[in-house]
Amino acid sequence: MNRTEAEQKLNQIFKLTSFYSEQWTTVDKILRGERVLLIHRTGFGKSLCYQFPATQFDGITVIFSPLIALMRDQVSYLKGLGISAECINSEQSSDENMAILDRASQNKIKILYIAPERQENIEWIETVRNFKLSLIVIDEAHCISVWGHDFRPAFKRIVDLVKLLPIHFPVLAVTATATEKVAEDITKQLKSDDISYIRGCLLRDNFKIQVVRVDREEDKLGGILDFIKNLSGTGFIYTGTRVNTDIYANFLISQGIKAIAYSAGLEGETRKEIELKLKNNEYKCVVSTNALGMGIDKKDVRFIIHTQFPQSPIHYYQEIGRAGRDGKNTDIILFYNPSDRELPDHFINTARPARNQYEKVIDALKHSQEPLGERSLVKKSNLKQTRVRVIKADLIEQGIIKEVVYGKRKKYEYQFNAPDLDFSSFEKLRKFRCAELDKMIEYIEGGTCRMKYLRNYLGDKTDISCGKCDTCLNKKVFWKNSPELELEVKKFYDNYFPALNIASEKLKLINGVAASYYGFSSIGTVIHKCKYERGGYFPDSLLKQALRAYRKYFQDIKFDLVVFVPPTESKDLVGNFAERISVVLKIPISHNLCKAKETKPQKVFQNSWNKKENVDEAFDYKNPEEIEGKNILLIDDIFDSGATIKEIAETLAQYKINLLAPLVIAKTIGNMGDTASVLSLDTPRENAPEESTIQQNRATKVRIYTVEDKRKQDANAYKPWTDEDDKKLIELHNAGMNVKDLSECFKRNKGAVRSRLKKLI
Repeated sequence: MNRTEAEQKLNQIFKLTSFYSEQWTTVDKILRGERVLLIHRTGFGKSLCYQFPATQFDGITVIFSPLIALMRDQVSYLKGLGISAECINSEQSSDENMAILDRASQNKIKILYIAPERQENIEWIETVRNFKLSLIVIDEAHCISVWGHDFRPAFKRIVDLVKLLPIHFPVLAVTATATEKVAEDITKQLKSDDISYIRGCLLRDNFKIQVVRVDREEDKLGGILDFIKNLSGTGFIYTGTRVNTDIYANFLISQGIKAIAYSAGLEGETRKEIELKLKNNEYKCVVSTNALGMGIDKKDVRFIIHTQFPQSPIHYYQEIGRAGRDGKNTDIILFYNPSDRELPDHFINTARPARNQYEKVIDALKHSQEPLGERSLVKKSNLKQTRVRVIKADLIEQGIIKEVVYGKRKKYEYQFNAPDLDFSSFEKLRKFRCAELDKMIEYIEGGTCRMKYLRNYLGDKTDISCGKCDTCLNKKVFWKNSPELELEVKKFYDNYFPALNIASEKLKLINGVAASYYGFSSIGTVIHKCKYERGGYFPDSLLKQALRAYRKYFQDIKFDLVVFVPPTESKDLVGNFAERISVVLKIPISHNLCKAKETKPQKVFQNSWNKKENVDEAFDYKNPEEIEGKNILLIDDIFDSGATIKEIAETLAQYKINLLAPLVIAKTIGNMGDTASVLSLDTPRENAPEESTIQQNRATKVRIYTVEDKRKQDANAYKPWTDEDDKKLIELHNAGMNVKDLSECFKRNKGAVRSRLKKLI
């Protein structure tokens, strides 16, 4: 097919008149069965380079992409053109995904988007063998390379798949951000002798880039408010942590700006709702970690502001590349304080787990009589699931462990005569990342045209200055708040209290509030001193802060009783604090919530499964009649994963309480609430999110479900399990019955069945 013929079909199918030169070069090679690495700027139209060939092939085109938002948008766009397209991702049910796989096996789908992690799924591996494959596409191909700015172990699976394909089977790898070193690594992994390398111009000539210098975080808040009031259109504000998404969003909201916080920790439906409203320009700005923007089809993002610089110029180019794809003038602003380096330094130095964490996983497998699945590894090693996944990939790569298939599950076993763990490659990579960070500082503090520096760093050596950035215009900006702005910032901080998003209608549990973040203010230091350094009872300063949070958050609720979490190791600190709360608020206090078993401090556990298991059935209530129908204020010192409060709620719900509201002194900042870390990488959580906006659904709007209500759905809800029930449950589970069928059999909800199985097995 020549270019003229191709462009006629392009017009018929996509309603486009012609290809760009580099688009056609790529399309032509793919149609000829070649392999191509295409590096081009965001907004160039890389997706057309595989969507058009897909319509010309007889079989199915599979696009591996880590971006769920892109999948959704592209599938919607393609279906609008009459092209059969689908995506498989974690936001869809298992039944939905299986139905799509069945259609793909019957060659009823032209284009299928799928996450690289799906390569770990046995059903996918078995089903893909039945596909009539025509083209493999690797989106965000820089994730293949350990030298890339967003390496993901799951992409190694794609490389393994490509190696199994015939030499003349077309493969397209695309990215907007790859240095020469990364490009070389990608071509090497995809068989360099057979791959064409196409690199386009990375100039974004509609960008007006500037760096704004500040001395304090308060000046960032004030400066961003001032800038946003004078910026047209809608845009993104990127922060370094999830906590800061809340802080900046709520500050802007307090000043009348339509803003919302966004991070990977939000539920899928919440993220979709925010993305839709963003597209419809219902927000002035979305304050996000780097989770937002990738794959979102919004061409008119008019500004991007960073409150924290990323780890490298590559990260920065990628993040600002999400703006101004319509070609119109766009503002790119970075607020910079030299002390900001602490955050990316932390991320770089903790990107790889510590040696002793690798050894925990190795020891667990060494001493196991049989291969272990991922969940077992997480529980035995007491590590976060995300950490275990990194460790698994590294140990497989080094030949220390191997993957085995048990039925439809993947498990892992220690290799006989395995080599010693080699940490030298990790240290080499860490030093490489530190050098990239130095280059980011050089970009910020240097005197080169901003756009030219970024392009040159990414391998586009064109010697052209943009003529629009602060360097080209010689307009350096230093920002300091005016007295009026300073007052607004102080007022905000004095009235900002973190939300505990833990609500459950089933458990009569509503969202709660903390007086502060554990690592955000001096409150964490005070708590630590009282608990672990014999510092006495919590001081009145904490009491006053907690009362202010209570009055702001729970002003519309009349509480009948104060209850407190019984201690694990801090004696009567929380009880004393609750008594003082009770006196001030004139709400009776109860001492009847007690431990039903011994537990360990939650801080010693690093993942949600172990935290939940630690407090499973750990509480009881001595005089349940006193709480029936009551609104209860639950007091604790630290909110971590939320497992303790959920378990208490489950205990109290069976006694027909009306409402349970948590009030705590501090909320931890870490990814799973790890008090050892006050920073949080934006990786998806293992369980429901804890951090979000400060908005609270008032108690009058919360529907409360009684035990009778639940038994209309599940006849045996909250009834004790008998020995006969337990025996039958184990027999049916071992026979292969799934949780859904077990739930129907025992007339209990799926959560109750899972909990009982976990206790028995």
